[in-house]
Amino acid sequence: MYSSLKISAISLLSAALLTTVGCASKPQTSEFVVAPMAVPGNAAYQTGPLVNNSAEVQAAAQNVRGIVHFAFDSSAIDAEAANVLNEQVAFLKNYPDAVVLVAGHTDERGSREYNHALGERRAQAVKNYLASQGVTDARVETISYGEDRPVATGTDEASHAENRRAELSY
Repeated sequence: MYSSLKISAISLLSAALLTTVGCASKPQTSEFVVAPMAVPGNAAYQTGPLVNNSAEVQAAAQNVRGIVHFAFDSSAIDAEAANVLNEQVAFLKNYPDAVVLVAGHTDERGSREYNHALGERRAQAVKNYLASQGVTDARVETISYGEDRPVATGTDEASHAENRRAELSY
């Protein structure tokens, strides 16, 4: 009788153990969800939340070139870009209260995350160039739109080249 009680206890313990092992939880995964980025509307190019210049500054800025183009997968400032940015430096020196918004853009090639980062590097490269010419950091705001705001909708190299840019606006 004692041995049958012992066998029953061992059987019950074994069944409980097997039940517990058989009900393993779901395996842990390292998935994460990236929330979509909120991008201000087109108004940010004129008098949006990042820059708020006078009507005089905005009107005068219409006469200054404000687009810098980049080579594929690059944020380097070339000679043509430096010419455009030197015009911007002169403008900013003439309007000491003006604040400029530099928006970095990319073509559609690459992941959304990569293009956002590349757009930010392009905007930052422009900001660094302006700073090297004496424009204070407080007067230059940056934003990256990545591939979200193309100016050319084609998939050819000419369209891609148009979309690889930084736009300066007041």
